[in-house]
Amino acid sequence: MDWDSGIPGDGRCLFRSVAHGAYLRSGKPSPSESLQKELADELRDKVADEFIKRRTDTEWFIEGDFDTYVTQMRQPHIWGGEPELLMSSHVLQVPITVFMCDKKSGRHKIVAEYGQEYGKENPIRVLYHGYGHYDALQTPSGAPLSKFLTISPLIIFNTISSKEF
Repeated sequence: MDWDSGIPGDGRCLFRSVAHGAYLRSGKPSPSESLQKELADELRDKVADEFIKRRTDTEWFIEGDFDTYVTQMRQPHIWGGEPELLMSSHVLQVPITVFMCDKKSGRHKIVAEYGQEYGKENPIRVLYHGYGHYDALQTPSGAPLSKFLTISPLIIFNTISSKEF
């Protein structure tokens, strides 16, 4: 069965989850909580920079004033969401798949995919619990992912063109 890693709900859970997944994807063991926090804060800064770099492509879907949004997003207690997942996929140049638990089946279902232009193999997997909390989702080595999930008919594909990091 796949399992979540118990990411703390400290305002940086999305960034912790993605950084944790990227760390595992590189073949390393789970990072310590302090390293995870450091990696999350570094990713957050790079994501804010990516928003600025892609301003023309992203400004339209940011609520409120773009510059204020980016400034606030640099703060460690500000929650991230879909825009930050998209920018994270560009920063890391890897696909990111978001899952939620299907209460009827008890299995995880894919609800969003980002960074498909970077391939579909071995995405970073994050679990969205709802209420603004994300967790890193891990599948045991060698286990087929299809065993643990159902696929939602409403998968979101983001196709903002990639640029050099």
